[in-house]
Amino acid sequence: MKNLMPHTTMNAKKLAPVMLCFFAMGFVDLVGIASNYVKADLNLSDAMANTLPSLVFLWFLIFSIPTSLLMNKIGRKNTVLVSLVMTLAALVVPVFTLNFTMLLLSFSLLGIGNAIMQTSLNPLVDSVMKGGASASTLTFGQFIKSIASFLAPIIASWGATTNAFGFGWRVLYPIYLGVGVLATLLLFGTRLTSEPTKEEKSYVPVGKQFSTCFALLRPNHRSPSGEKVGTFVLLCFLAIVCHVGIDVGTSVTAPKILMERLDMSLNDAAYIATIYFVAKAAGSFCGSFIMKYMKDWTFLFVSVAMMMIALIGLYVGQTQWELYGAVALMGFGNGNPFSIIFAQAMAAVPHQKNEISGLLIMGICGGAVFPMLMGAASDAIGSQAGAIFTLSLGIFYLFAFWMKGLKTKKELQQ
Repeated sequence: MKNLMPHTTMNAKKLAPVMLCFFAMGFVDLVGIASNYVKADLNLSDAMANTLPSLVFLWFLIFSIPTSLLMNKIGRKNTVLVSLVMTLAALVVPVFTLNFTMLLLSFSLLGIGNAIMQTSLNPLVDSVMKGGASASTLTFGQFIKSIASFLAPIIASWGATTNAFGFGWRVLYPIYLGVGVLATLLLFGTRLTSEPTKEEKSYVPVGKQFSTCFALLRPNHRSPSGEKVGTFVLLCFLAIVCHVGIDVGTSVTAPKILMERLDMSLNDAAYIATIYFVAKAAGSFCGSFIMKYMKDWTFLFVSVAMMMIALIGLYVGQTQWELYGAVALMGFGNGNPFSIIFAQAMAAVPHQKNEISGLLIMGICGGAVFPMLMGAASDAIGSQAGAIFTLSLGIFYLFAFWMKGLKTKKELQQ
C-alpha cells in the first residue's frame, strides 16, 4: 500500500495538465454553433454553412496517420504541444475578422490542430496511467472535453446578446485562446515519460510506415501473436466515423430544428446545443464510474439504445421540451462510445498503439462527412427531417457494430 500511494499521486499530478488539454480538445466543438452564426451573418445556405464544420473534420483524414508516425519520432507530449500551437493560431484569426476566406483558414487550422491533438493525447493518457483504467480515464477526459463543448454555445449566445467587448458572438475566441495558452504552458512545464516503447518503434519497418498502418484495416491482418485483428479494427474505425458524425451533426442541426418547428430565433435556439453537450458531459462523467462495474460492451448497448430512443423524439417532437429531452438523451448516450471503441481497439493491438490511434482518429472525418450529407438532405427536401434521417444511419451502424463487434471480440479472446 505504501508503494501504491506515491504512484497514484504522481499520476494525478501528471494527469491534471493532460486533462486541461482535453478541455482544449473541446474547442473543436465550437464549430457547430459558430457555423450557425456565420450562416446568419453571411446569409449562407445550409449546405454552404455546413462546409465549415466539414472542413474542420476533413483534416482528420489527412493528418491522423502522419501524426501517429510523428509520435514515434518526437514523443507523445511534444506532439500534443505541436497541436496546441496550431489550435492557438486557429483561435487568433476570428478575433480580427469575419471574412469567409479567413474563417476557412481558421477552421482549417483548428481541424489540423485537433487532428494532431486527438491522435497524440489519447495514447499520452495511456502512458500516464501505465495502461491502468484506460477506458474510464479516457471517458473522464471526454467529460472534461464536453465542458468546453457545452460552454461554447452559452458564451456565443451571451456575446451576441450583449455585444460583449465589441466582439459579439466571436468573444468565444479570445476566451478560449486564453485557456489554450494556459494548457500549453502547463503541459510544457510538466515532465512526462511519453516515448513509444522499443516494440512500437521496431515493429513498423522504416519506409513502410503508411502501408503498415493501413494494413491494420485488412480483414486478414494478424497481430504478432497470431490473432486476426483486422476485421475488429475496421469495425472500430467505421464506428468512430459514425459516432463523431452523430456528435457534430446533432450540435449543428438541433438549433435548426427548433428554428424550423417552433420559429425560434438563433440566439434562443443556440442553447439546445448546450443541452446536448451538458448531457454528453454527464454521460461521460457517469460512464467513467459505471464502466468500473459494468462491462464495456454492455454499456455500449445501453448507450446506443438511448440514442435510438432520442432519434424517435427528434422525428416526432413538436414542443420545446420534447425536443430538449430528445437532444439531451442523444448527448447522454453519445458520451461514452468513443472511449469504449478506442480502448477496445488499443487493447486488441497493444503493440501498435500509436498506429491504432492514428487510424481511429482518422475516423473523426465522420464529422466532415455527416454535416455535408445532412445539409444536402435538408436542402433537397426543404426540412431538417433529411438531416435527422442521415443521423439515423449512423446510429443504426453503431447498433450493428455492437452486435458484430461483440462477436468478433469473443472470437479474438478464444
